[in-house]
Amino acid sequence: MSTPLVAGLGVAAAALFGREVVKQYVRFKAAPMAARAFYKGGFQAEMNRREAALILGLRESAAEERIKEAHRRIMIANHPDSGGSSFIAAKVNEAKDVLLGKKGKQSVF
Repeated sequence: MSTPLVAGLGVAAAALFGREVVKQYVRFKAAPMAARAFYKGGFQAEMNRREAALILGLRESAAEERIKEAHRRIMIANHPDSGGSSFIAAKVNEAKDVLLGKKGKQSVF
């Protein structure tokens, strides 16, 4: 007689627990991602390897292939011909040049 009652209470407890888990997950996904804060600060007068790596989202010691891939990915999203900013495009190009060691020309910005 008490077995169906215990089973029913167990199912109800599992359902309530599952409901709370789903509610917490939805709240977690809707909240802003505080763990991934953006770099606060503007550009330096002369770009160095650290700033170039931050712009491209790489390590300072990244391989040439990874630098070129990151540059390509960012330029596709920010190219001036596609409505992107010419300032951002110039900084991304300068970052690639700094990391590849081809820092011959300075940014016009």
